[in-house]
Amino acid sequence: MRVLAFMKQWLVIHLLFAITFFTSGLIINFFQCILYLGLKPFSKYFYRKINYYLCYSFFCQLVFMAEWWAESDLILYIDKKDFDKYFGNEHGYLLMNHSYETDWLIGWLLCDRVRLLGNCKAYAKKSLQYIPTLGWSWKFAESIFLERSWEKDKENIKLQIKELVEYPDTMWLLLYPEGTRFTPKKLEASQKFAIEKGLPVLKYHLTPRTKGFTASIPHMRGKATAIYDIQIAFKPSDPVKPTMKNLLFGKRVEGHMYAKRISTEEVPEGDEAAAEWLQTLYQQKSLKCRSSVQQVQHDQYQKIMQICKARSKTDNNHSNNDSSSEGDDSDDSLSVDLFGTKFFITNGGNKFSNIQSWKDPNENRYTNGNRKSSHSSRSSNNRDFSYSNGAGRSSYDQTHDNFENGKQQEQCITQCFFNELNMVDQRGYPEQVSIIQFMTRNTHNPELQDLIEEAVIECFHYLDSDARQNACYFSENLLTCLIDKGKEVCIQIFQGL
Repeated sequence: MRVLAFMKQWLVIHLLFAITFFTSGLIINFFQCILYLGLKPFSKYFYRKINYYLCYSFFCQLVFMAEWWAESDLILYIDKKDFDKYFGNEHGYLLMNHSYETDWLIGWLLCDRVRLLGNCKAYAKKSLQYIPTLGWSWKFAESIFLERSWEKDKENIKLQIKELVEYPDTMWLLLYPEGTRFTPKKLEASQKFAIEKGLPVLKYHLTPRTKGFTASIPHMRGKATAIYDIQIAFKPSDPVKPTMKNLLFGKRVEGHMYAKRISTEEVPEGDEAAAEWLQTLYQQKSLKCRSSVQQVQHDQYQKIMQICKARSKTDNNHSNNDSSSEGDDSDDSLSVDLFGTKFFITNGGNKFSNIQSWKDPNENRYTNGNRKSSHSSRSSNNRDFSYSNGAGRSSYDQTHDNFENGKQQEQCITQCFFNELNMVDQRGYPEQVSIIQFMTRNTHNPELQDLIEEAVIECFHYLDSDARQNACYFSENLLTCLIDKGKEVCIQIFQGL
């Protein structure tokens, strides 16, 4: 093994790879050209059938370099039912992020495994079709090349989509809605553009360009039945960065792909509505982009809590001196216990505590400083949840203005915690699915997984109609509800012994 690892560093081996790739590519391009001119005008069916194998013979060399030479791998996160039923069995329209040098190549590993590598199409700049080997191969494979002139591109997209959806075998068409590779500099420009246009400001993606998407969807309806929301990520902690150079040197990378199947019928008709749908999708992608691969350890919990404490203290410094004198400015005034019943900040005025009486396990009370009187919620599973103003009227009056100024999320450590873990939806509320995945990520006991999932679902059910006035309060009530559920499980276990 050491000898092989040493050989992977040899320049002569790398030159051999390059010569083989370029020479075989030109040979394949020659046969593609013959078929394009001599067979396609008479039979698109047989042209596409043969061209599939020619494309595969060329593309698989890069897959070999990544998967076998560098021993790289791809971990896929997807609904198993969708994977078994649909993957590789239907035309698909893939919407993927473009954040890395090799994300497209790691995506090809999946295409190869579902036997679609030869039928991968993409949107690309027109200039790329003139590049020998790879560019020519994409041209003969009927990829969509754009000129950056909307009048020309709109008509070209229409014609090409109509051709592609008639493919005899399953075909995947890839679109990078962001239009270019993600970089910090481009993100800054994208966020500035979003602010100017009144669009959602994304943190982990560039603002998507919607014209190509809205021009394509009408011609896919009824033909390409699914859109695949694709998110590829690599762990920042991995020592080997996902670059072509590292793959060529035989260094292993591990990609993580989140994939979700969406019916094309879910996209509303009309360019404006479809564009808004894509913007919403990218808000969700941006919020989720780290959560599927981020393994938060204890020290990371502490770092997140320090961030939230510091953010809370910074915001509280904007309040008047009278309010700051009511409490201590030290860290002790920010009482945080992730696994206990306290989870509040005193300086922010949003005090929240679990005052459940364990003598009566059916009675739970959740403090909500945004309410002036108590309200009874619906009863479910013989559990009654009620809400009361436990913070006191004076405390409420003192801090109400701060919340009215739109600082609820910044002043609420609980909400900040969910935000930092990217477990909130586009409105800022905790997201049920993400929380379940996070809480069960290291759990191998099926019964415990079911208990956790049921607890999260029940808590969302209890709180949905009564506590969604404010994302901050909802987060606090949700956390206390989950703590209560955990205590219930512990009590049941001890009672059963």
